[in-house]
Amino acid sequence: MDSDAIRVAHEGPVLTVTINRPKRKNALDLAAWRGLHEAIGKAAADDDVRCLVITGAEGDFCAGADLSGDRGPQHPLNRMHGINEIALALHELPKPSVAKVRGVAVGAGWNLALGCDLVVCTPDARFSQIFGKRGLSLDFGGSWLLQRIVGLQQAKRLALLAEIIGADEARELGMVTAVREDSEIDEYVADLAARLAQGPPIALAQSKQMLNTVGSQSFREALESEARAQTINFATADSQAAKEAFINKTEPEFTGDWVLR
Repeated sequence: MDSDAIRVAHEGPVLTVTINRPKRKNALDLAAWRGLHEAIGKAAADDDVRCLVITGAEGDFCAGADLSGDRGPQHPLNRMHGINEIALALHELPKPSVAKVRGVAVGAGWNLALGCDLVVCTPDARFSQIFGKRGLSLDFGGSWLLQRIVGLQQAKRLALLAEIIGADEARELGMVTAVREDSEIDEYVADLAARLAQGPPIALAQSKQMLNTVGSQSFREALESEARAQTINFATADSQAAKEAFINKTEPEFTGDWVLR
């Protein structure tokens, strides 16, 4: 799994993926794209992984796709379809994900962060939908993510002007969950990931999936999805553990195990 471009660390229930191309501000070349896809796949398939953290090495998160590198022999559309599969894998990951952002997160790098469930950054973080300044249009899910998070008008501003915004504005726009000092962010994200990993995995997966799809549903359809999800939760050991912990005034231990009733 580890390579020069992508480092993967599995500590307890948390899988941390580090983009490791600091000389290119962690821009993603073909090897990095492949490694990222493989790492997200590992997070999805490994029951021991309960939370995914994505970050960048040595002071930057990700400067997007490396446009100067070898793009391989593929037709550009096929190459984009391959990159889209990575965005989909992250979006559909049935486990919580956290982006830990220092420095720049631009282009596909910013959309990689936005594709995570939570985004934590340092005060010096800088964000841009840089595509327009490169003669390109949005990709890696930006056209879908932006307007869902900030609304159509702000999404158009960010996309069409390709401005660089700072951490405070990103937080005001709802694009960042929390801002922490550089000396604090590692501990903060580690604690956040641990708390997410301790949650009920089946219930959290269903909540994430419903929130991701509710924009295309009516209120009636959303209620029906909630009813189906709760019915599944009733068949897990986690709901029973939570009930017993409530009665005994203790903290539940969630396993994601099924109970046949």
